[in-house]
Amino acid sequence: MTRRSDSERSSSADPKQGASQRQSGEFNASEGRTPGVRRKSPQRSPFVWLTLFVAIVYSSWTVYHYQYQSLPLALTAEQAEKRGFSEAQALNHVKALTELGPHSVGSDALNLAVQYVLAASEEIKKTAHWEVDVEVEFFNVKTGANLMNGGLFNGRTLVYSDLDHVILRILPKYVSRAKENAVLVSSHIDTVFSTGGAGDCSSCVAVMLELARGISQWAHGFKHAVIFLFNTGEEEGLNGAHSFVTQHPWSKSVRMAIDLEAMGIGGKSSIFQAGPNPWAIENFALVAKYPSGQIIAQDLFSSGAIKSATDFQVYKEVAGLSGLDFAYTDNTAVYHTKNDKFELLKSGSLQHLGENMLAFLLQIARSSDLPQSSAMEDEENTGQNSAIFFDILGTYMIVFRQRFANLLNNSVIMQSLLIWATSVLIGGYPAAVSFALSSLSIILTWIFAVGLAILVAFTLPLISSSPAPYIASPWLVFGLFAAPALVGALTGQYFGYLVLKAHLSKVYSKRRQLSPIIRADSVKFEAERWLYKAGSIQWLILLILGNYYKIGSSYLALVWLVPPAFAYGLLEATLSPARLPRPLKLATLLMGLAVPILISAGNFIRLGDTIIATWVRFDRNPGSTPEWLGNVIVATFIAVVMCLTLVYLLSYVHLSGVKRLIILSSCLLFALSLILVKSGIVPPFTKDIARAVNVVHVVDTSEKQEPSSFVSIFSATPGKLTKEIEHINEGFICGRDKAVDFVTFSVKYGCWAHKDTEEGWSKSELPLLHVDSDTHGNKRITQVSIDTKSSTRWSLAINFKEIEDFALEDAGNLEEIVPAGKKSSVDGWHIIQFSGGEKAPTKLVLTLFWREKSSRSTNLLDGEKEDALLLKLRTDINRVTPRVERVLSKLPPWCSLFGKSTSPHTLAFLSSLPVNF
Repeated sequence: MTRRSDSERSSSADPKQGASQRQSGEFNASEGRTPGVRRKSPQRSPFVWLTLFVAIVYSSWTVYHYQYQSLPLALTAEQAEKRGFSEAQALNHVKALTELGPHSVGSDALNLAVQYVLAASEEIKKTAHWEVDVEVEFFNVKTGANLMNGGLFNGRTLVYSDLDHVILRILPKYVSRAKENAVLVSSHIDTVFSTGGAGDCSSCVAVMLELARGISQWAHGFKHAVIFLFNTGEEEGLNGAHSFVTQHPWSKSVRMAIDLEAMGIGGKSSIFQAGPNPWAIENFALVAKYPSGQIIAQDLFSSGAIKSATDFQVYKEVAGLSGLDFAYTDNTAVYHTKNDKFELLKSGSLQHLGENMLAFLLQIARSSDLPQSSAMEDEENTGQNSAIFFDILGTYMIVFRQRFANLLNNSVIMQSLLIWATSVLIGGYPAAVSFALSSLSIILTWIFAVGLAILVAFTLPLISSSPAPYIASPWLVFGLFAAPALVGALTGQYFGYLVLKAHLSKVYSKRRQLSPIIRADSVKFEAERWLYKAGSIQWLILLILGNYYKIGSSYLALVWLVPPAFAYGLLEATLSPARLPRPLKLATLLMGLAVPILISAGNFIRLGDTIIATWVRFDRNPGSTPEWLGNVIVATFIAVVMCLTLVYLLSYVHLSGVKRLIILSSCLLFALSLILVKSGIVPPFTKDIARAVNVVHVVDTSEKQEPSSFVSIFSATPGKLTKEIEHINEGFICGRDKAVDFVTFSVKYGCWAHKDTEEGWSKSELPLLHVDSDTHGNKRITQVSIDTKSSTRWSLAINFKEIEDFALEDAGNLEEIVPAGKKSSVDGWHIIQFSGGEKAPTKLVLTLFWREKSSRSTNLLDGEKEDALLLKLRTDINRVTPRVERVLSKLPPWCSLFGKSTSPHTLAFLSSLPVNF
């Protein structure tokens, strides 16, 4: 045994002497210093942090550009050859259809468009491979009613009549059973009345025609048929798809549905809905050349955050089919406006969808079996087997099922909780307090970042001519919202850092063996490390919530939790409380953020761009939405994304002198953006990104015997119309004094003019509501005859506070169109939306079944108005009166007519029937 000298024992026993020796330069492994070397004050170069910040921003933008803006080379017919897909050929179809102008249901232009598609289909039949059967059918639908109650259809009945479809079926000639199993590819020919519809959806129709041409050369090896449905009536409520699945015999053979849509114009066509059976998305991922699709889009769509619907809803809910729903989403601000035009289609857009679809159809049409199960299968089984899917840079698609996601998420959650619990238990009370304070820093980061961004959102309408001055120039949001959010995030985290540092200073003050300099440095290092680790807490919470509610997009929380934690564990972590902390390595940050940026950066940017573009059609009831609301949504989204994604990077700030530079640069960027907005140098709208407006000649007979005629201008884009009315200079008055009820929506703020509005319409076009009979037996039943005159597009609202049920029939042949039965209502009203061709009935009989305890059916309640309405009717005519024509000719170039299924055409007649008729 070796005996220590007295001097050695004395040195070990005296902590002050030990500290003196360490300060004098003796080596101590726990401090990681060599003898004779002074420990430098912890400072990270501001240049290093700024370089990291720029590198992360540039990498994120590169990921977005490659994932969503990189398109394949468009092929000519010669390059594609007989069996390939040629964008050049498809573009010929797009051009031909858009040259017809707007072709809405009931228009002559739509008849021409249908005839064009029919002729193109017949040509495909002539040139098909000799072992392939191609059948072309022109299908006319007389009448039908869509009674779906989900989503946008809640409280509505959609009635259609005289719709024309073109159906093309391709199948192998010598496989007898091919007719029994088919894959449906569907899109719509019709557009809204305000656009030629190059994107929505002439591009889809063109892709289908070119696909059919190519498939007709391959199908001799198929085991199943492929049906191409070119329908009409989609824009009026998915009526084309509904009429096919309920009335055409070929629909019984369909085992899978693929819908092609557009919520913008061009770019990459991505999958935004898949399933419920995952077979389709799994096969698509196997063979697609340029796979594009995100479960986050499906989650948003199914949640109702996106107020829209596609034919895929009909195929899934009415026909019980699984499949895929594709959509173009580039430049979504032009949706349903005049700017959905051929010139804005990006080269390579159609090639991207066409090549993906061609490979996919060849794969599934040759497979042994198509999925036979209904889309409405057992709920629990569906939940476990539903697919989680996302693409990486548009080159590879990852697909796994919810069952595997549950196992993976639960494993990560349990390990994360175990690591945190072990770390806190080993560190004891000081570690528990540090954990709480680092979590507080996250909360402060969110409060300051979101708070500052929202403050700007509230202020913007006060200083700008438009509440949304960034729609045409989305890059402005970086200065208007991202810069304040960054300042807020940094400020909030810095306050949390100061509180955390004060706590750690008390903890390290008890370590008297450390010199004051070393203690101060250790406190800063420890605080930095706690802030980095705290970044994973918010993602862990999101992962727990997403896993509990089975949200497919929770994979994003997984990729932002695991790689940073792995990088920290590999390069930084220690469970030894005796070891002094060190500054975080830059490699830890780079390694931790590489995978999250690669997988999610493009999605965050694309989602932000879509939210901004949606501002154009944000106000569904013009004037009812606060002008600041859209700004708050955009600002909150940007601030939340920055809090979630920059939390790791911001933890590196506090050991550098870059804080002032960040705040100064952000303030300068914010000030510059405000100057651009206030001065009007950057306009809120342009010729190509226009404000959505409606110009309607209204003839109202609701309140007076003599009709009141006026021209109404309103906008689905929030904000006053002062600038537009000054430009038109036609004597319009704007305000909230004249609310107009258009049955399917109401205008709380708009502009109107009565002068010169008597031309262009006649009293013979006024719709009629006439009570034919009113019986008071065991149950009150009223029959009302409806004459819409020349209009084959109308909307009727029924007061369901008084009426329990109704039935509708064609007065001409007494054919029942809508049977009596359970129906839903919204805000006490049920709305019938009718659309059809020129042969659609205009005289109908409505049978109303009153509620047994209807207050107004016998006596009015105290305070009730005598003119309380039982029925409200709006009939539309797609005709421009002289006054409207003059207004449209003076409409500013930054404005565009906006159309949807609920909006009126340019001439609308209003009528009503009071409860006490």
